[in-house]
Amino acid sequence: MAASADVDKHIRGVAVFDFDGTLIDGQSGTLFTRYLRSNGMMSPGSFVRLAWWGIRYKLHFPFKQEEARELVFGALRGRGSDEVDALMGRFHDEVLAPRYRPLALAEVRGCHEKGLVVLLVSATFAPIARLAAERIGADGFVATEMERDASGAYTGRVDGPVVAGDEKCHAVTAWCNAHLGPGAWRLERAYADHHTDADLLEIADSAYAVCPGKTLAISARKHGWPVLDWGA
Repeated sequence: MAASADVDKHIRGVAVFDFDGTLIDGQSGTLFTRYLRSNGMMSPGSFVRLAWWGIRYKLHFPFKQEEARELVFGALRGRGSDEVDALMGRFHDEVLAPRYRPLALAEVRGCHEKGLVVLLVSATFAPIARLAAERIGADGFVATEMERDASGAYTGRVDGPVVAGDEKCHAVTAWCNAHLGPGAWRLERAYADHHTDADLLEIADSAYAVCPGKTLAISARKHGWPVLDWGA
């Protein structure tokens, strides 16, 4: 019994927070698209194609996760990577910063006070997720990477998988194994708002549906997950 307790002491608890709709009010991808459009950086054709992607996403119609990301970066083709990263930084500070939910930030602080490792996981672009992780004081983040060429410029293509759906489970496992060690951690808590995050919630010791949509709300009732209203 004592040996088991000693082993448990060396297991780090991890709390994973989704970004869009959970930590912030809104979807960063949609907001970034509008930001580009309002600043004259996206053609009407690309905007319409992205809107159609969003409709398919909301209605659970077939769609490719990478399509929307590549449409966005297609609008930025020809701009240097430093310029694009700086643009996303301004977008974060001007548009996303006022949308952080106070109750979400309080929950992150509470997790840290309990000694948990806080990890942000998101399908958003990595430069945005990096700033978000700094904003909330997370210990790390995993997000969607965009491919760069030999000179460091963005090619417009997704580099690796989009961190969405069950890919969030794989990404969390990979990050925790790399930073905490295989077998040295457990997913103690997970917070998310969307039905595509159900796989991630299911593998956590404690799962929380944050301002969930209808489909996730049904899953929450089925699994007995608490529903948190952080939109107040």
